[in-house]
This record gives sequence, structure tokens and C-alpha cells, in this order.
Amino acid sequence: MPGPLQGIKVIECNRVAPGSLATVLLADMGADVIRVVEPSSGGPDLLDQGEAQAAEKRRRRAGYWVDRNKRSLSLDLKNPDAQQILRQLAADTDVFVEGFRPGVMKRLGNDFATLAATNPKLVYCSLSGFGQDGPYRDYPAHDINYLSLAGVLKQLGKPGQEPTIPMNLVADYAGASMHAALGIMFALFSRERTGRGQFVDISYLDSTISLLSAVPSFMAWFAGAPEPDPTVGTFDGTRPYYTTYVCGDGEQLSIGSTEPHLWHNFCNAVDRPDLKTAELQPGEALRGPRPEQTAAKAEVAKLLLTKSRDEWFEMLTAADVCVGKVYHPHEVFNDPQVRHRNMALEIDVDGATALNPGVAVKLSDTPGSVRFPTPMPGAHTEDILSSLGYSAGDIVALRDARAI
Repeated sequence: MPGPLQGIKVIECNRVAPGSLATVLLADMGADVIRVVEPSSGGPDLLDQGEAQAAEKRRRRAGYWVDRNKRSLSLDLKNPDAQQILRQLAADTDVFVEGFRPGVMKRLGNDFATLAATNPKLVYCSLSGFGQDGPYRDYPAHDINYLSLAGVLKQLGKPGQEPTIPMNLVADYAGASMHAALGIMFALFSRERTGRGQFVDISYLDSTISLLSAVPSFMAWFAGAPEPDPTVGTFDGTRPYYTTYVCGDGEQLSIGSTEPHLWHNFCNAVDRPDLKTAELQPGEALRGPRPEQTAAKAEVAKLLLTKSRDEWFEMLTAADVCVGKVYHPHEVFNDPQVRHRNMALEIDVDGATALNPGVAVKLSDTPGSVRFPTPMPGAHTEDILSSLGYSAGDIVALRDARAI
């Protein structure tokens, strides 16, 4: 069954994974995504390798799943011939995604104004650290810098210790990637009504601020409460009902029973009704833990050492308690829920298996799918150029000129 974005053509010019995650969400839903890569990133160089080595290289490449369901076009965008090829492609495409600093695509002759002049229906999405304007527009930065400027790092970690850095999950992926994919869909929906494309300006910093602003302590602050304190809050791990514990086998278990009735379920399940007074109360996001909460957390910590992680999980889920095993990576993709929901896909690559996550958005009538694994860089260059009318001789000339 075709996906909901079948027939939508997308071009991706991007060097980093957040832009690739945004476009793979479109590709999984049926869009025809062409990712432009630099020739220096290497095409399928099989000349000096045996077939087994080449197959293994393709299998490993497939593990970089954010480029699955995409065709790969090798272009050196500093070359005028390559710039012209990109303009030809963009003249008949729906979405153009780029992840360079502001101004780069204009210098390369493929900015929104240039491309929209010949394709007014084009939706053009730019992902950049600080957006297309403002005093920080041209600054370099990475995830940790956006977290710093958005106020996230000040809210993470234990008192007296350095902030806990959450990998690059927040600004890069939860922030920029998801907001970009959503912004593109908003623009496509608007195009259905107006017939016109538009520019989608995604800032990593803006996206991170949007995420943090949904945290209860920040919403309370917006309404006049004291400024959020990293040592104070419902979700800071100091409360017994929302934290992690070490179990008898050395593995960890998370408990997230913030609602009083769910915490009561836990207390009843472990036969400690005396701990119910440590439940969540109004205003918890604005103050530190109460003495009874600190004492209850210590009691629960001792109690959970009496059984293994998996034993507690089975027991507490049966008692309607919000609980989770703190998994190692290999455990995630063997979990029965993950398997049941097809979130652990084993992709065949030349008879070998590559692991990929499944499609997280489940649609009942037009579901997404994984049609083919991540190709080697530049694997579709000749096919794409041929579709634009370039002859075999033209392609040889472009390769000799290092445009592709």
C-alpha cells in the first residue's frame, strides 16, 4: 500500500544527521527523497575490494538508517555544473531541505528566492543553529551550545555536580529534526489550499526553547512562580515516585508513578502503605522534597535490592504501577513490546542482516514502510542524471570535471 507522501519529491542538501532524520520521516511515508552528498564522501568504491568486503560495507552502511528509503546523488556544490544540476532537480520537486549556515545556499545559487522563482510551489526548509536572522545568525554551535543557551543544561544533573549532557538527543533530534518535519508538513498542507510553497525557517535554539517551555516548572514560572531551580522539581529524581533504583541483580528500574493513585498502587504492591504520604502534592515543582519523601526514597532503595529488575517489573506492572527496566541498548530491540510494534526491523542487505528501528508513526490506512536500506553514497548519481536528460558522455564529462 502506498504511503501518504507517495508522489512527493524531496531534495536534501545536508551534512549532519538532524536534517537526515527530518527527511527520513518523509521518506518512510513514501516520499521520493534524493540526498545530495559530496563526491569526497565516497561513492561505492569497490574496485580494489572483494565481493564479500563490498557486501559487508553495504551492510554496515545500512545501519545508518536515517538515509534509508533515499536515493543518493553525488554533487560537488562548489562546482557551477553541479549547482545547475541541483537547480534542474529543484524545478520539479516539492520540498527542498538544507542544513548549512545562513547564506551558504545563496552563494551556491540554490537559495529559496532563486529556486522559488522557477518553482513557486516549492516548500524550502532551512535548518540552522540560530535561524536566518538575529545577532547569533552566523555563529557556529552544536547541541550542547543550544542546550546551554536555552537553559536546559542548568536544569540537568545533581546539585553540586556538572550538568548531565543528554547526548545530542534534545536540540538536534527532538528539537530541530521533529520541528523541521512538522514545519514541512504544515507548509505542504498550506500549499494544498493556496497553491504556493513557502520558506520554513528552523532554528535549533528555537526548537529547544519550545521543548523546555513545556516542562511544568517553566509553565509555572511563566504564570508568575519563582524561576525554575535545578535542585527543585517533581521530575528531578529526588522524589521516591519518580526516579531510578538499583535492584538485587545490579540492574536498574525506573519508577514514574507521579499520580497519587499510582504511587498508592506501588505502596500496596510492596506492602508498605506507610509510604503513601510521600505522594505528589500540589506545588511539588516549586520546592524540594519533603522529609517523608526523602525517607521513603531511602526505604524503597533498600526494598528494591531484594529482587531482580525483571522480577520487580513483572510484579509492579501487574499492580498497575508506572515502571520501566533501564535497558542496555541490546535489550531494547529484543523487548517483546518493541518487537510486537515492529520497531526492531532486520533489513536484508545482500543476504546479511542490518538492524534498523521501525516506523514510529503508525497510520491505519496509508502506513509508512522501509522500502530499501541506506545506499552507498552516490549510488544513484547516474540514474538521476540520466532522468534529467544527461547522456553517458555528459556524465563522464561531469565526473572528469569533478562536479559529481
